[in-house]
Amino acid sequence: MLNKRKIKDVFYQCLTYLAAFVSVGTLSMIFIFVFTKGINLLDFGLITNDYHEKYYNGTFNDNITFLTAPKPQNLGDDEFYSIRWGIALANEKDREGNEIIVISYIDEKSPFNDMIDKNNEDDNSLIEIKVGNLVSKISYHDKATSLTRLGAELMINDLDSASSVREVVYTSLGGGIRGSLITTLYIIGLTLMLALPMGVFTAIYLNEFAKKNKITNMIRSLIETLTGVPSIIYGLMGLAVFVPLTVKLTQANSANLISGSLTLAVILLPVIIRSTEESLKIVPDNLRSASLALGANHTQTTFKIVLPSALPGILTATLLAIGRIIGESAALIFAIGTAIKDDITIFGRSTTLSVHIWSLMKDEPANIELASTIAIIILIIVLALNITVKLISKRFVKKLY
Repeated sequence: MLNKRKIKDVFYQCLTYLAAFVSVGTLSMIFIFVFTKGINLLDFGLITNDYHEKYYNGTFNDNITFLTAPKPQNLGDDEFYSIRWGIALANEKDREGNEIIVISYIDEKSPFNDMIDKNNEDDNSLIEIKVGNLVSKISYHDKATSLTRLGAELMINDLDSASSVREVVYTSLGGGIRGSLITTLYIIGLTLMLALPMGVFTAIYLNEFAKKNKITNMIRSLIETLTGVPSIIYGLMGLAVFVPLTVKLTQANSANLISGSLTLAVILLPVIIRSTEESLKIVPDNLRSASLALGANHTQTTFKIVLPSALPGILTATLLAIGRIIGESAALIFAIGTAIKDDITIFGRSTTLSVHIWSLMKDEPANIELASTIAIIILIIVLALNITVKLISKRFVKKLY
């Protein structure tokens, strides 16, 4: 019997270690894959840049003052410089892997600083060109057009041999996630404003005020059932109910951030209710009894003693809700749409970071690198929120005890 028991113990221990190893190993491989694929594109410009490029068409006056400035020493061998025009170009790739030509240097006396907006030539209004812009093409009066696909070196050689330029087409970098990031923050704020108070007060009612009977048990069962409903079903509900409702009551004319927030609020209510109720349950009954014995009524005891004691658990429920908001995509595809916008309004369509990833992955071929970079940013946001909630929770615990 003793040997059989030892064999069983060893078997269960091995099974436990194996399960833990497989779980940790799988999660580690996911993290390694995401960071390996996305770390190269991670920079501050990705967060601050717009997704859509802005196009500019410039031209020059007849009298161009050329330079004789030598190539600056800080420019590398892969940066091609025009002595006459005082501009340096470099071959690079954008965030989607396409070949581009980037302006890496402009002399302060370069003729490019005096370009006229070709769309407003009558006003002679100047347009700004700066380092980081992408040159699409340069057209001349007496030679063939210089294009991006021909490379930066050839474009500089054409510039050096040209006495006049008919048109310069350039764009901003684009490909950023500023709009999606702002949309995500808007969605988090709006959803928590709707779901958190309703969920917390519902949990307080069920745990502190409602009688223990078949009706309350049925309500709890229904709440638990809602947690297992696929999010795409909630998305269809948002499209059928909340989108028409917001169109009727607000200035929105299609799916919008408010309809998306309402949809997510319904998704999060079961999570917040159950988490908050469990936090209320673990508050010792001695605290309730002591408060009542000192003359406080039931309502005062609930909101001045029980609720503050359960606050760390409520903050944890908030963190879970934020994580669900950031990671949700299926419901939001229907509730707010998939249009990636740079100008964000709560009454218009837009997309969150998770839906942005979905948009990148549905392209052919899928942009795995940029999707992985956005996933890293989501992980950083969740980690920062996790640490913040933990610190706030720890501070409240110290005040209470």
